[in-house]
Amino acid sequence: MKTRLLCLASVFSAVLCSGAHATEGGVSQYPNGAEDFMTGAAPPPGFYLINYAGIYTANRVNDSHGHKLPADVSITAYAEVPRFIWISPHTVFGANWGMHAVIPLVDLDAKVGNWSENQLGLGDIAASPLVLTWHWPNAHLVAALDAIMPTGSYDKSRPANIGTNYWAVEPALAATYLSPEGWEVSAKLMYTVNATNNATDYTSGQAFHTDYTLGKHWGDLAVGIGGYYYQQTTDDMQDGSVVGDGNRGMALAVGPQAKYDFGGKYSVIGKWQHEVMSENRAQGDKFWLKAVVPF
Repeated sequence: MKTRLLCLASVFSAVLCSGAHATEGGVSQYPNGAEDFMTGAAPPPGFYLINYAGIYTANRVNDSHGHKLPADVSITAYAEVPRFIWISPHTVFGANWGMHAVIPLVDLDAKVGNWSENQLGLGDIAASPLVLTWHWPNAHLVAALDAIMPTGSYDKSRPANIGTNYWAVEPALAATYLSPEGWEVSAKLMYTVNATNNATDYTSGQAFHTDYTLGKHWGDLAVGIGGYYYQQTTDDMQDGSVVGDGNRGMALAVGPQAKYDFGGKYSVIGKWQHEVMSENRAQGDKFWLKAVVPF
């Protein structure tokens, strides 16, 4: 009988697993919770940098029922994630066409029982040559098709990796409604389809996930609550068989957030996201500081 490996989490493109070699259960290459205010409102034509600086900490891992496993776990991940965006003046289907690339840099410390691991380096890069943006008086919409590339360091003999060693495709749709009174509702909806990790013959299940925000704007200041929901929709597979009971990951996070615009050009966002529940994943907290800079 094969021993089922317990895969801890994917944090800012990091994969942590205990056992003889690394597999990928519960993995999300996308850093859930990255987006917040006005996520469906892409900027006007031009070149932009959005920089995401984040910390994730966790000291528990949950089973498929959301119960804490009896393991001594400590996870800390620091991430510096620049996202480069170019919005062109050209239109397609009435939308401005653009491109973007997300380049995560990760410093990961993980301890489980008697082993510990530190990894520092480039994570898995996500990019899209097709970003479409629409604008109306009170509503905004962005559609994109991202490819996530296995650029991060990976070795199946290591207990921790910051790369996943497989490709993924992720269509995304982001929408924002901002009322004349300054009330905002925003969400970014994504669906991830993963390829197989050829080093382990492991295929992580497909997943739906969303970042969400409910907020209020007063001039240059906005405050609200936000977070993310992640739900794996198909089973993990290895060597042609379902892994355990499917090893489907789930997480729900919520927390406060605030945004300030400087002169209508630069923005800074700070937020805390507490994972209130999770299954087949770590459960912890994320702290973000995000900056939007035009060029």
